[in-house]
Amino acid sequence: MKNLLITLTNIEKQKIKTISYQKGNKIFLEGDKCDYLGIIILGKIKISSLNNEGNEIIFNVLSKDDVFGINLIFSDDPTFRGDVICQEDTVVALISKLDLIAFLMNNEHFLRQYLKIQSNFGKELNLRIKILSIKKVDERLLFYININHGEIVFKNITDLSKTLFLSRESLSRTISKLEKNKQIKRIKNKLVSLD
Repeated sequence: MKNLLITLTNIEKQKIKTISYQKGNKIFLEGDKCDYLGIIILGKIKISSLNNEGNEIIFNVLSKDDVFGINLIFSDDPTFRGDVICQEDTVVALISKLDLIAFLMNNEHFLRQYLKIQSNFGKELNLRIKILSIKKVDERLLFYININHGEIVFKNITDLSKTLFLSRESLSRTISKLEKNKQIKRIKNKLVSLD
């Protein structure tokens, strides 16, 4: 379980700020300094920005037990690169930088879980970079299926397209093409490599 909060003592838990936000509220704005580690207790947030053409770029979508600010709080430039927006009513636990340092120094269970989350974040970021470096849509999809042991299960095409940083339409066409070429097989919400 990746929930950092369960590793804290009762005394440490008293130092955490717990705040409720309504859907659409911005917890932090792009450019705000990251002085807190955030843990989602309930709900869902997205971290996004607008590009030069005014199109939204979504950096991350996070839900219950996910952590945000972990890659910023100790960086040389700890500023948010996008707005942190609630996608539904959300409850967030905020740990100040000073308290975070104390927890890391004095609570080995917290330290181990924090380092695990930080390491997994780095792995996920590397995977995103690798996915984005593959320009051809069919190669990107096949790569993603293969790194997931030859099959992927997905909620819907829209979610899968977001994971692969593709348009829904482009992904749907590619799935049809790869099925026709007998490179993959689709069984409801599952894609299986036939190679």
